[in-house]
Amino acid sequence: MFRHVVKNVAPTALSVMGLQLGYLLGGSILIETVFSWPGTGFLLNAAIFQRDFPLLQGTILVLAVFFVLLNLLVDALQTLFDPRIQRN
Repeated sequence: MFRHVVKNVAPTALSVMGLQLGYLLGGSILIETVFSWPGTGFLLNAAIFQRDFPLLQGTILVLAVFFVLLNLLVDALQTLFDPRIQRN
């Protein structure tokens, strides 16, 4: 019975999880700045306040590429879990 439920719920759950991981990337700037944790969010905040434009552009580019690849992975996994979403 559990297998039948997972088959129907998996594509929707994957979509939501993919979006939430993207929101976590955006929220990392605030969390890493408040708690002074080293990471991409802290680096991005430091680049903003130091007006280091190349570092700012590079960090945003890396985060954007990660977000796009994450969405691509979620789309690929959705087609594996639900054959009705075949893309031609």
